[in-house]
Amino acid sequence: MSSESSTFVIVLTALAYFLLAVGVGFVLLFPRASLGALLGARRAVAAAMDSLFGRVNRAGREVAELGVEGGRSAQHWWGVARRHRVMLSVAAVGVITPAVLALSLQRYVGIGGYEETIQPTDPVILSLLQGEQLVPPAPLPPEVFTTREVELLRPALGSASRNWDQLDADFRQRLLVVFQVMRQHGYEVALLEGYRSPERQDYLASLGQHVTSAAAYQSYHQFGLAADCAFYLNGRIIIDERDPWAMRGYKLYGEAAEAAGLTWGGRWKMMDFGHVELRRAGILVHAK
Repeated sequence: MSSESSTFVIVLTALAYFLLAVGVGFVLLFPRASLGALLGARRAVAAAMDSLFGRVNRAGREVAELGVEGGRSAQHWWGVARRHRVMLSVAAVGVITPAVLALSLQRYVGIGGYEETIQPTDPVILSLLQGEQLVPPAPLPPEVFTTREVELLRPALGSASRNWDQLDADFRQRLLVVFQVMRQHGYEVALLEGYRSPERQDYLASLGQHVTSAAAYQSYHQFGLAADCAFYLNGRIIIDERDPWAMRGYKLYGEAAEAAGLTWGGRWKMMDFGHVELRRAGILVHAK
């Protein structure tokens, strides 16, 4: 079942049970207003339902009497609850059932762009991955990540992790192959951020959807399976998507990433041209 159809079933079922619970509650709390409807329904149902309606009417009268008296005693309320525990149990089941049913039907409802589809690997790239293990490039000067131009486009980038050792080994090799392919096109790629802690993920999400729409454990960054990258030219980090040179690079970067079996954020509805990730079934589900 797709996430869209599963969500529709959950919402529809929850709505039906909610309306049922509201109807029962209305009868219990407002017996006078619903008396006409109850009497009409009573004539239409089997004799077995008379006992149930009798319980409802009696409970309604006792609740009304308690309202007039101003609720003298908590023990009286407790006595009413005990005498009508069957009806209260039915109402409680009507309220609780939607949540239980939703949990049983729902595996995981992710946010757009983070579904766990697996990207196939290009045979040529696969041969590179099975060859020698590539070595990460030398780290760039920290100050290139904290310029005003970079901060405007990528807030809080200065505190991001660019430690290649924190990345999954398979993902790291695929990403290094992408870097190698991009050098053949004349682009030097820089790792902006790799592993991201759950706390940092929540912090970035709090800055707004222009930064990220994923909360903690809704991103492959928490598992070392995602990276954000940009281009390095003449001592500067180039992120600006309005730059034609950078946009041409992002297109080539996306093609190389997908050929390496990675998912590229440039194809999402909320496009993230520098983002790539290695999706694995069950990772985000188990973390949820």
